[in-house]
Amino acid sequence: MRLWVTGYRSYELNVFNDKDPKKDVIKAVLKSNLKTRADNGLSWIITGGQLGVEQWAVETALELKKEYADLKVALMLPFADFGQNWQENKQQYLLKLKQAVDFSASVSKQPYRSPQQLKNYQKFMLGHTDGALLVYDPDYPGKNKFDYQAIKQQQEKSEYATELLDMFDLQDAAAELAEQQKERNDDGE
Repeated sequence: MRLWVTGYRSYELNVFNDKDPKKDVIKAVLKSNLKTRADNGLSWIITGGQLGVEQWAVETALELKKEYADLKVALMLPFADFGQNWQENKQQYLLKLKQAVDFSASVSKQPYRSPQQLKNYQKFMLGHTDGALLVYDPDYPGKNKFDYQAIKQQQEKSEYATELLDMFDLQDAAAELAEQQKERNDDGE
């Protein structure tokens, strides 16, 4: 099984540094979900390079490769100059992730020219995956509403498994992580 993982951008979640606890919550939710899928035949995790859920999915998938040696990770970018307008440290981190995954390429070999490249990217992702995992809540739309809409259209034409990890899932995970942290702190006293 090949899974497209996408979701909110970091700024949409008000996450502006790596030490933000919201990032830990999202990575914990992703890890739990991806582990279950890996136990049930997940072979490829395919995602983009957007700041936020997509990069956190790559980080999480690379961590899981230690336990699931057959798991492969692909980082697909929508166009050739993707990320070039980002701050230097973010560009360097994207490069580091591209070098760490099993496969990386740009869907369009051209620099960004039009929104059609983003539609082509969605079409590519839908055509090269068997399902999608989105950290996304339709009640709190973000940039991924376009991916969500494309996925819904795909589901009208063919079977395409989709799971949304919404705000309730994230709240539950945050509460669970807080409880685990409290237990660790209590045990350490």
